[in-house]
Amino acid sequence: MLGQCLHISASVFINDNETGLHEDYERWLEKLAPHEPVSKYEHNKTGEDNADAHLKRQIMGREVVIAITDGNLDFGPWEQIFYGEFDGGRPKRLLVKVIGE
Repeated sequence: MLGQCLHISASVFINDNETGLHEDYERWLEKLAPHEPVSKYEHNKTGEDNADAHLKRQIMGREVVIAITDGNLDFGPWEQIFYGEFDGGRPKRLLVKVIGE
């Protein structure tokens, strides 16, 4: 199965569904690519203010590939699929493809 985010400032990734880890990711990503000041990014000189969201998406990835056995996703005991939104509430699309027999 392929899960893919169809927007350049959002991500699909696999990790542990633990609140502390989610907070750690937010702090880590904001440290790597802070939103403010928006004027420090060349991309934002085009009238956008989301350069940081593009960089965060690059770090977190665009898609995941997951094997399926007997109708079940082949995950480790704590793994789950997540959608990461780095640029607010604009409508987004996800693509899910199941390939196989």
